[in-house]
Amino acid sequence: MIFNCRAVDQDQPPIHEGFIALTNGELVRTEVRYFSSENFVGEVIDGYEAPVVYLTLEAHAALQNVIAEAANQGLGIKVFDAYRPQQAVDHFVRWAEDLSDVRMKAQYYPAVQKQHLFRDGYVASRSGHSRGSTLDLTLFDLRTGNELDMGTAWDFFDLSSWGDSRAVSVQQRCNRGLLRRLMTRHGFSPIKEEWWHFTLENEPYPKTYFNFPVR
Repeated sequence: MIFNCRAVDQDQPPIHEGFIALTNGELVRTEVRYFSSENFVGEVIDGYEAPVVYLTLEAHAALQNVIAEAANQGLGIKVFDAYRPQQAVDHFVRWAEDLSDVRMKAQYYPAVQKQHLFRDGYVASRSGHSRGSTLDLTLFDLRTGNELDMGTAWDFFDLSSWGDSRAVSVQQRCNRGLLRRLMTRHGFSPIKEEWWHFTLENEPYPKTYFNFPVR
């Protein structure tokens, strides 16, 4: 049952009881680009009503171990996205189907034809992010504040974004490997196509795709 009454909506809890917001601090930065026009669509994405990062309680707990080990190496983490409402994924699908909208092509998918985004796996009707235990992140130097050079930007649709791509330098692959080792040691699994993408192996909601907004 769906209610359209604004008053009822205001009474709803802002976040599922199994989720928690990630707090910014000296060791953790968040940059929620889907709550801005700085993303491959070029506009604020449906379901992102605030620049907040949500994770399941389990993923959040495991991430604290990553943060602690990274800090011991003089590094912090920067998170671009974690929980992603299904309505956001639906927004991506509508955008991908509109072949006339290529305003962000030069920045995010210069070598990919938009009509091939589904075929090549860059856009899909469902995302593991909607289960709440997947996150996109990078590392930064605590001393300088600079992000480690990973060879491509986050959300760059290209083969050079694959974790083991030879299109990037040895140092850039080394930096990707450092991030991958930090994450896998604490229970997260990577995917080969995106150096920034990790999912908690023992995620608590493996078959549930949530749709509550980020607010």
